[in-house]
Amino acid sequence: MTGYIHSTESFGTVDGPGVRFVVFFQGCPMRCLYCHNPDTWAFGRGTEKTAAELMAEYDSYKEFLKSGGITATGGEPLAQPEFLAELFTLAKSKGVHTCLDTSGAVYSPENHELIDRVLSATDLVMLDIKHIDTHEHKKLTGHGNENILAFAEHLRELKIPVWIRHVVVPDITDKPEYLEKMGEYLASLDNLKALDVLPYHDMAKPKYAELGIDYPLADTPPLPREAAINAKNLILNGIRSGLKKQKSSR
Repeated sequence: MTGYIHSTESFGTVDGPGVRFVVFFQGCPMRCLYCHNPDTWAFGRGTEKTAAELMAEYDSYKEFLKSGGITATGGEPLAQPEFLAELFTLAKSKGVHTCLDTSGAVYSPENHELIDRVLSATDLVMLDIKHIDTHEHKKLTGHGNENILAFAEHLRELKIPVWIRHVVVPDITDKPEYLEKMGEYLASLDNLKALDVLPYHDMAKPKYAELGIDYPLADTPPLPREAAINAKNLILNGIRSGLKKQKSSR
């Protein structure tokens, strides 16, 4: 079996714990307005590689990756679930820590057998929740967030550790009511291990220009670091509020 791979990165430091070998899968159903990898959108492109070839590449760097492992990102790795399951199963057979960086958008509560095969060999999921409001989520990404939140709850049921990532975008996701609502939702995830609140940046503009694509947020300024810190505090307030509500309802 082969998968369509956009590229790999030898020494990733922001893609899970430790230093990691990062595999960028080709193809994504989402069209996030701030996406910094538009070159990974198209399906059926990229380089075809086998799981064995990718693990051989990992092995060439493994002396530097002992504290980390392998991370599948994209694009959307779960859009190629059979290949991803094969890659992660092979990695686990070698004792390698596996991390899945995903939007969860392709998950379906009615049909998730293939995804469960992936999850059975997954040590950690880094889940991007783009927006807590499904209507606003659809405007931001082209998809509602119902399946994404269902995926988060599925991970909770399976007791798979999850890191949540949330990008704060001026005038889109940086409103206090959305941030606190996000926190209240996250309070329901007892498998939550970390929360990364990331400031929006526009460093992908040159890539869009190179691809001949209009950059949708051309007039949106990068979010100051201080605003991202404030946004994280609002989410944490929401988590505390959600936990209090849970405790009082018992």
